[in-house]
Amino acid sequence: MMYLGMNRQTGRTLSDLDHVRQSVSDILLTPVGSRIARRTYGSLLPELIDWPQNPAIKLQVMAASYTAISRWEPRVTLTSITMETLQDGRMVVDITGTYHQSAKEFSLSIPVR
Repeated sequence: MMYLGMNRQTGRTLSDLDHVRQSVSDILLTPVGSRIARRTYGSLLPELIDWPQNPAIKLQVMAASYTAISRWEPRVTLTSITMETLQDGRMVVDITGTYHQSAKEFSLSIPVR
């Protein structure tokens, strides 16, 4: 079964893994409590953006990402989440996992700031 969705930028159709990538990005970048009809949707990641970037915050970012994706994206199983801090202070979350429908591995890098 192929899953169809809509690209939030262009309005064109997205299928399968492309829709999962868009969905995961949306989940992580949406603050919990910001959706009126679904207050628990999203992640705690936006709250962690301005914290000092140290080993403790990396663990919190990975935990917030794993928790949100596991709750809101049932089409995937995560295998790895890492956080990278760029020289300009931006944060990038790198995610790898398996897409259940096709058993394909996927990877995704989400710039957070």
